[in-house]
Amino acid sequence: MPTPDSFACPCGLPAAYQACCGRWHHGALHLQAPDAQVLMRSRYSAYVLDDLDYVLQTWHPDTRPAVLAPNEPGTKWLGLEVRRHDRQDADHETVEFVARVRAHGRASRLHEVSRFVREGGRWLYVDGVI
Repeated sequence: MPTPDSFACPCGLPAAYQACCGRWHHGALHLQAPDAQVLMRSRYSAYVLDDLDYVLQTWHPDTRPAVLAPNEPGTKWLGLEVRRHDRQDADHETVEFVARVRAHGRASRLHEVSRFVREGGRWLYVDGVI
């Protein structure tokens, strides 16, 4: 298996995982994404890598589910497109994105406008409109 420094980041930016989303998933910058778009990209990468603990830690406690199911065998995440990133104020941002996935032999798209809030210096996913 490739090391984190040698594989491309799942979020689609032209960087190695460890230099991109991996730094928010683990290490000194864990959970310190600087804005909502970076957090959203890191959450997508966490879904791809089945790092569900990270996804839950970056979900606002008022809307966070108790558990998440891991990717089913054969699931393949196909890509992420960030369409828009808007800042409402210093602590509220939205990100519109499309994530593509193939599961059970069928490709599908998740098109969402997500709301994020910064609390205690950390960005958190609140909810989204599909």
